[in-house]
Amino acid sequence: MNNKKAHSLQAERRRKTVLSVLLAVVCIIWVLPVIIVVLNSFKLNTFVKTETFAIPAGEMWAGFQNFIKGMTFGNYPFWKSVLFSVVITVLSTALILLCTSMAGWFIARVNNLFCKIIYFLCVFSMVVPFQMVMYTLSKTADTLKLNTPWTIPIVYLGFGAGLAIFMFVGFSKSIPLEIEEAAAIDGCGPLRTYFQVVVPMLKPTMISVGILEIMWIWNDYLLPYLVLDINEYRTIPIHIQYLKGSYGTVDLGATMALILLSIIPVIVFYLTCQKHIIKGVAAGAVKG
Repeated sequence: MNNKKAHSLQAERRRKTVLSVLLAVVCIIWVLPVIIVVLNSFKLNTFVKTETFAIPAGEMWAGFQNFIKGMTFGNYPFWKSVLFSVVITVLSTALILLCTSMAGWFIARVNNLFCKIIYFLCVFSMVVPFQMVMYTLSKTADTLKLNTPWTIPIVYLGFGAGLAIFMFVGFSKSIPLEIEEAAAIDGCGPLRTYFQVVVPMLKPTMISVGILEIMWIWNDYLLPYLVLDINEYRTIPIHIQYLKGSYGTVDLGATMALILLSIIPVIVFYLTCQKHIIKGVAAGAVKG
């Protein structure tokens, strides 16, 4: 009996060891592109292609020259791209959180045929590839004047609503109805009930949805490129794409430097808030 127990413990240890090694390898593969970007952002442009995986040292070392060149390249200031990226990300995320949390709460509480149809349409929108609608979307955005950093959040609302409503509906179903009934007895209308009673309880899911939407919108290239006037409004991904010299030559060192600057805020933000993602997803999935 003891031998069987010992063999079982050894097998369990071997299984955990193999799993740990496998996950470590996957982690290294996953982080490798980021490491390559960091290494090449400090190399002179001539060595980025020839010594891609080498550690920048000696004659390869460029210091902060690539960062300075990337931020001062061309006649479009880098700070404007940062400003437009921040404006679009903040406005779009705020609009998505407000509208989809209201819609999710309404769908979870009313639960009639109309709400079920809306819910399934929103869920179905998550499987529709962006490439299927991008041409008609570009024309529609121009017609409705949604081609500025202050109006493009409406377009992002349409594309970000599917996942957000799915998560909010799942969590809203877990909120005890008696709490809202007590608020109604105390004289709270629907809006007051939502903002004073429901929103505080939706906080885990709101944080999770907010993090996911921020990471998506901040890094998005295709939608702003199709909708915005790129001569007047450029986000950081578009600005990086235009780091070209004469005859289409690309300064890869400066490109890597700006890519590093663009991913640092997202990485820091994600590492700071990742525990909230797990809590929000688990709450919406288990309780919903």
